[in-house]
Amino acid sequence: MTDLGAAARNVIPNDDNAGHRAMIDAIRTYVEVVTFAPADEILRVLREIADEDWMAMPPWARNLAYRLVCLQRPDDVSVLREASADLLSFGPDWDRHAHELRDRADRIEARG
Repeated sequence: MTDLGAAARNVIPNDDNAGHRAMIDAIRTYVEVVTFAPADEILRVLREIADEDWMAMPPWARNLAYRLVCLQRPDDVSVLREASADLLSFGPDWDRHAHELRDRADRIEARG
């Protein structure tokens, strides 16, 4: 199975994989790998790539990754807030979803 970090980096547009077929293959591989990756690995790769170049990873790939993490950890306040902040960075299309995540985190915190 392909490493998630490598699969994520392959969906970042660059001169090495600019061909249409190569990008389609990279996207398919990324989706397959991230779909079954554990939350810790997804977060590690997202943060690692963000440290290297915050804008490199396409928003759709980030959104999918954070969505999968939120599904795996629905009550993790820090993950919900991190995903919300990331969505707000690429709005306004996803602002409603970002606010829903933030509100969910607030409700979880309020419950104690």
